[in-house]
Amino acid sequence: MRLVIIGGGILGTAHAWAATARGHEVVHLEREREARGATVRNFGLVWVSGRSANELELTLRSRELWEEIGGRVAGVGFRPAGSITLARTPAELAVAEAAAVGDTADARGFTLLDPDQVRAINPAVRGKYLAGLHCSTDAAVESRHALPALRAHMAATGRYTFHESTEARSVLDTGSGAVVVDDHGRRHEADLVIHCPGAAHSGLTRELAGELPVRRVRLQMMQTAPLGESLTTAIADGDSFRYYPGFAGPQLDSLTAEQSQTATAAEHKMQLLCVQRLHGGLTIGDTHEYVEPFAFDVDEAPYDHLTEVTEELLGRKLPPIVRRWAGVYSQSVDPGAVVTRVQADTNVWVVTGPGGRGMTLGPAIGEQTADQIGL
Repeated sequence: MRLVIIGGGILGTAHAWAATARGHEVVHLEREREARGATVRNFGLVWVSGRSANELELTLRSRELWEEIGGRVAGVGFRPAGSITLARTPAELAVAEAAAVGDTADARGFTLLDPDQVRAINPAVRGKYLAGLHCSTDAAVESRHALPALRAHMAATGRYTFHESTEARSVLDTGSGAVVVDDHGRRHEADLVIHCPGAAHSGLTRELAGELPVRRVRLQMMQTAPLGESLTTAIADGDSFRYYPGFAGPQLDSLTAEQSQTATAAEHKMQLLCVQRLHGGLTIGDTHEYVEPFAFDVDEAPYDHLTEVTEELLGRKLPPIVRRWAGVYSQSVDPGAVVTRVQADTNVWVVTGPGGRGMTLGPAIGEQTADQIGL
């Protein structure tokens, strides 16, 4: 079978990976020279710890797939580093304690650690906190390097062709297949077309599938120079409990009710996530903005907050900040939906809206689509 996949981000690449792994031929179109959206503007975290119980099985499958991929494609930088979410207040500790004895705690690999136990696993975390919720199943990949490495591996099969700087202008379902016409005037004939537009909800996406149940979310993040020591796990603060459905319950309700966030964290809907890149620097974020139109600039106050919290948890000054950025991702607003997957025509599918879960769930979403459409 021959597929044309539109969109070179993590979802498009994951669908290409699933198709080529099953022996199919893939032509892959990306409008930029390289994916520049949410796929590369993230932590590179494979984040099991906070996923809802309904999506835990899919998340663990994706974690399994990432480990398999990492064993075959060294360039993705997969590492099973785990994470520690650090509780600084009694209310945050109560959420961590409940998670550590919850029904899915074993599946997630949760263990509640005292400060000495935290430092035994991650000696760089020498700051102020009451306890740490360790998640052994969390992992990381190098989001800025993973996709080129995956494409090179697929190209070596002889069944994969990547067209950079190529925008799909039209998709025509022929009944027996489909034809994609790009902005170079080329026609790409296919048995199936899968359109993975990321946060581009208008244009071709709207023409194919109409108004989808998705919204766009904006974030701000930053990266430091090399830390000079190993941060052996990803770390998070207690504010992160507020943004992950896996921690829902009366303890989280109490945490939310006490309004213990700083004014900056509350205004920008912030959490701290921090992961060390292979080059030694730290990727740190993030904010959440849900109402458009989004600003085109970045606010400095969130970066000051992230720096302050990270330094409090590490017990040391951060290295210099070397870059800051904003990003926008697509999030499904269907209750309980992991992704928005629509059959736009007989042989045309549109897949978008994984929210902040694209890197975590990409391989499993690609596999799920392949199963659903019978690849």
